Amino acid sequence: MPLRRRIFASAALLLATLAPSQTYKPAKGSEILWDKYGTPHIFAKNTRDLFYLYGYAQTEAHGELLFHVMAGSRGRSSEIYGPGEGDRNLKTDRWVWLNEVPKRSADWLAKQTPEFRGYLEAFAAGINAYAAAHPDKLSPEAKQVLPITPLDIIEHTHHFVNFEFVANRTLMESRATQTASLEEPKSPFAPTNMDMQDGSNGWAIAPSHTASGNSMLLMNPHLAMGGEQTYFEAQLVAPGINLTGASQVGLPVMRFCFSDDVAITNTVNTNNGALQFKIHEQDGGYLYDGKVLPYETAQYPFKIKQKDGTFTTEIVQVQKTVHGPIVRRDDGQPIALLAAGLDKPFFLEQYWKMDTAHTFAEYQAQLRRLEVPMYNILYADRAGHIEYLFNALVPRRTGDWATWTKPVDGSTSSTMPHGYLTYDELPKQIDPSSGYVQNSNQPPWDAAWPNMIDRTKYPAYISSFFPLFRSDRSLRMLSEDKQFTFDMLLTKKFSTHMEMADRVLDELLAATDQYGNSRAKQAAAVLRKWDRNAEADSRGALLFYVWAQHFISPSVGMTTPASVKNWAVPYNPSEPLTTPRGLKDPKAAAQMLADAADETEKTYGSIDRPWGEVMRFQINGQSDGNTAAPRGPALNGVDLPGNGGYGNLGIFRVITWGPMLNGTKTPVHGDGFTIALEFSKTGIKQAKTFVYYGESSQPNSPFQTDEQELAAKKQWRPIWRTRPEILANLSSKETF
Repeated sequence: MPLRRRIFASAALLLATLAPSQTYKPAKGSEILWDKYGTPHIFAKNTRDLFYLYGYAQTEAHGELLFHVMAGSRGRSSEIYGPGEGDRNLKTDRWVWLNEVPKRSADWLAKQTPEFRGYLEAFAAGINAYAAAHPDKLSPEAKQVLPITPLDIIEHTHHFVNFEFVANRTLMESRATQTASLEEPKSPFAPTNMDMQDGSNGWAIAPSHTASGNSMLLMNPHLAMGGEQTYFEAQLVAPGINLTGASQVGLPVMRFCFSDDVAITNTVNTNNGALQFKIHEQDGGYLYDGKVLPYETAQYPFKIKQKDGTFTTEIVQVQKTVHGPIVRRDDGQPIALLAAGLDKPFFLEQYWKMDTAHTFAEYQAQLRRLEVPMYNILYADRAGHIEYLFNALVPRRTGDWATWTKPVDGSTSSTMPHGYLTYDELPKQIDPSSGYVQNSNQPPWDAAWPNMIDRTKYPAYISSFFPLFRSDRSLRMLSEDKQFTFDMLLTKKFSTHMEMADRVLDELLAATDQYGNSRAKQAAAVLRKWDRNAEADSRGALLFYVWAQHFISPSVGMTTPASVKNWAVPYNPSEPLTTPRGLKDPKAAAQMLADAADETEKTYGSIDRPWGEVMRFQINGQSDGNTAAPRGPALNGVDLPGNGGYGNLGIFRVITWGPMLNGTKTPVHGDGFTIALEFSKTGIKQAKTFVYYGESSQPNSPFQTDEQELAAKKQWRPIWRTRPEILANLSSKETF
């Protein structure tokens, strides 16, 4: 199809998807009650109105952010907002068009059921209604994104899930073919660093493991502290529905959610749903099973706003093989991407039906659909059931995990996947005798340790295999108490203890006594007094962190042979609380400590500087994880001593601290949104929450930095679910 005709076709498609519900009005008496932390409690007369009010509330709390991410998922963020810091918008637009997100989203929208499409129309109408009623609250750029349509909602979901989580835009970055694998990063801020990837902690605890005899659940995702990964917490109430939880801004359903019946949380799993293929070009096409096939091609132009207000146009040239589009060239060789889940359009509907399930059987019926392309999903309910599922669309193929960490030969159908593993073929634990399931982004095998999942019963390509101290810390805290209480759950969530220190510090001190020079012994004296925590007043934490970088790797991640070579006792998956441990070469470890002391003093000013003098709780220009952007001043001047740290050290309270600037580091990733809850036999007994960056990103909102002091003090805030509780803690009220 000629370029001009394609442009007209795209415009016609947009007009066809404009919601007819721009005049949508919710039933009289619907209301949004905003509590004193800025959390909306939405009371609707029916389900469609609930979606309308949820869209309205999201726009009120995060309008600027919402319109920016919607523009990006259209492939138009550069046109409206310019290329962005480090060309962030430009890279997003290229990735969206390269993977034909708008085209596929239109197809997905057409496949939605009439009922759920009605919910999408209502959500979009709510967004537009707020914008129409409050034009003074939106920037000129945000207004250019209007109106929002159901297609925008599908586009954003598709982009965010399939092409940020499953297959990230960093796959466009050219690399040498021989090193195009998942290697250990050289920088703590590299995209492949485990602590800089999208991650989480999740616990589900059965009645057999609690003092009260009630199920409990912990939701603790770790994402960027702003931007498109921002969580928005809300309560959604309509006839037969009472949900509390959160999801990213722009999504119309909650991925983290509880009701009086069920509760679910997610963590990013180790599935590889972004398979890469080396393409062999010949005669203007590419080789496949001995034949030369033509590329399927398309062109997508988009505009880029310049600093002077003018525009340039870039055209994304798409070349597709039987696998998928060419996403980059390594030393001139095309690399094609096969992203799992492009034939699964019902992600949102599945989550909605999981959220609103009333029984374990109803919930499992939705899980079996496998419309969600990735994420470990953990579950608990008031009836006492718990489940861990390594949820993923796993392409059925040959080879092992290592085979698929780099591009494979794309010239033969022998490497082409055929379908996906079924629900019954995925690793899972249901009501294990351990009394709990957990995940902290490690492979699935020890989810209910000591009840191990037998990895030999699953395809070798299904997941990786490596130690992770954060998950070991999780297992230790869950298993050390046979009768868990809700107060224990609240306290342990904020643990800053470094599991790695328990594996090696005593031997390091002994080695320094025997082999260390005066500098090493000076450092050892600091570590002997250290509490092995990353609290604001912890002296020695900085020194140990630097030593760990020498001992393991700059990111302290243990995913390569080189990163685990210094342990005396290697990792044994059946012994996660004691392996790896010890010093393979005590003399070398002592010298590493001397070197670490010099580096710590040079970098941080002294070898015993308190952790919180360097690590500061702020919201600033890098909070969204874009460390190429200027940090700028602390929002509202809030600058507090921090606690928590890098999960690779075995810290459960993950705070990934960004680059050093003027002697300090600030969070770019980690504990953003958290909920802890306990069921009773009739519903929810109690629940607490915490949102690091507050409930609003709108300029001058009082709900941006109001929870920073809670972060510094490691405090929770209550979740109010009953109308009397909400009214007693009301900030404002909107009636429709």
